[in-house]
Amino acid sequence: MAGCRSYLRGLSICVTVLLLVSGVVMIGVGFSSIDGTPVAEVFGPITVVLSVLGVCAAALDLKPLLLLFSALIFVEFVALMVVAAPLVQVQAQMDGAVNEVFLNVTPLHRAELYIQTELNKLQASDSCCGLRGFEDWETQLPVTCRCSPAAAAPLQPNSRLGDVGSEGPCVTVGGDLYPPTSEVTETLWVHSEPCGPILKSYLSFPIKIRIGIISAFATIAMAAIALCLALGLEEHWKTPPVETIVDDFDRVKYQPKPSLT
Repeated sequence: MAGCRSYLRGLSICVTVLLLVSGVVMIGVGFSSIDGTPVAEVFGPITVVLSVLGVCAAALDLKPLLLLFSALIFVEFVALMVVAAPLVQVQAQMDGAVNEVFLNVTPLHRAELYIQTELNKLQASDSCCGLRGFEDWETQLPVTCRCSPAAAAPLQPNSRLGDVGSEGPCVTVGGDLYPPTSEVTETLWVHSEPCGPILKSYLSFPIKIRIGIISAFATIAMAAIALCLALGLEEHWKTPPVETIVDDFDRVKYQPKPSLT
């Protein structure tokens, strides 16, 4: 029992130190909620202070302080979940809003010049074409959509719009979609991957970072609460040692074993 208690005590100190680290990370990242509430500026310092309290309570084995720490961390956990809950909804709403924007800016050759410029940069750097596919450019495919045939997987020749293969990084576009010129041969190779999912991942990255930090804090906080409660309520779950005695009438009696301390 003593070995188990020592292990539990050491584990609670380690988890509380991790909670301290999560508070420092929140302060370092410095993010806010959707309504502008400074989550990191409020909950970061609180987490650090409470974590120091928890480490001291576990190291010194102060049961009232362990129970106080568990209660305060639980209150902070609930408050943080309430403040950060809209982030999950925003993550889902963002996908729908971005899809609507994609629909409004197509066909892309008619979009504003700065949109075309930025999209061409993304197409050149990430080897993609269009927002939902190369069809977004209609017959005005830019140079950044072109793909090297050497990198393409073998596909059926003379593919047409609507039956283009999806294997490999490149697909062929028939001459009816992009009429041949002096610079373009009859069959044109373009990137098969659309840029929309890549752009969505860039836009949602800050929200995913916030959700990840909050999820890590929630996991560590629940573990710290459970361990500190186990130590603080040790007297209630720990079975006291007993000894048996036989009285003068040969009756067996059980009584708490005297402590050696």
